[in-house]
Amino acid sequence: AAEEAKAPPLPALGSPLTVPRLGLLGGGVFDPAQAEGRPLLVYWWSSTCPFCALQSPEMQKLWLKHKANGLQMLALSVDRKPADAQPYLQKRGYTFPAGWVTPTFEAALRKPKGLPITVVVGRDGKVLQAEKGQLFRVDCAHQFA
Repeated sequence: AAEEAKAPPLPALGSPLTVPRLGLLGGGVFDPAQAEGRPLLVYWWSSTCPFCALQSPEMQKLWLKHKANGLQMLALSVDRKPADAQPYLQKRGYTFPAGWVTPTFEAALRKPKGLPITVVVGRDGKVLQAEKGQLFRVDCAHQFA
């Protein structure tokens, strides 16, 4: 709770957002170069967050619908340990790219205050949309149309 109280606000619209390299749960790596010139959806979540539990199925649908058109996605688990996040994803059949936020990652890109957090970064690397709290597919789908 003390760390959450010190969390930064949502990134400002039009501001650049640099997402560092991160190992993915289940294998692989998110390399920021793969998102250059492509829209990027960054989604902070937790396996214990009830609002995330409602939003994650919509994130999965969005991922499946738009990944063939170049959408990049990075779901960032803020669980206490990766062993909490990986089984959660597997049990629900989520296939979107997800990583566990390491201390090194958090030092480079701090989670904004709240959960879930959804940030849409445009092809130019600038924030198009930043939302705190539960969203539905329609709330950010228009960014990828």
